[in-house]
Amino acid sequence: MVDVTRVMESLAEQGVTVLFKADAERMRDGTKPWTFVASGAPWRDDLLVRTDAASVEACLEVCLPRLREYGLVIPE
Repeated sequence: MVDVTRVMESLAEQGVTVLFKADAERMRDGTKPWTFVASGAPWRDDLLVRTDAASVEACLEVCLPRLREYGLVIPE
């Protein structure tokens, strides 16, 4: 299992701003209540990685490979 705190700290150390959000309304509706957003350096300001998913783990499954493609080092 991925250590979310460790991942977020690693990204922040590399200049990336990371946000996890749980949306109460979407949780009540049963529709992908979790949002993950990563933005900022080392990218241009207009580039970001984002997904909405049913769980924190599902967000990470989508976003971590994309972040690695950009050359970021992310702990397992």
